[in-house]
Amino acid sequence: MPKMKTNSGAKKRFALTGSGKIKRKHAFKSHILTKKTTKRKRNLTHIGLVDKVDVNNVKQLLCLK
Repeated sequence: MPKMKTNSGAKKRFALTGSGKIKRKHAFKSHILTKKTTKRKRNLTHIGLVDKVDVNNVKQLLCLK
């Protein structure tokens, strides 16, 4: 049976933490930033974790499952 291929888009967007959780970046931080407040942009900078509902789907895309 052939090897599983990792989803190219997913491997650019997600990363594993040391404890095995999946890190992600926040959306809405790439363009049209002039109308967003400084506080809103600053809060979008922080790294988030993938919600437990989506963990199985992301792991499948990354061939971790």
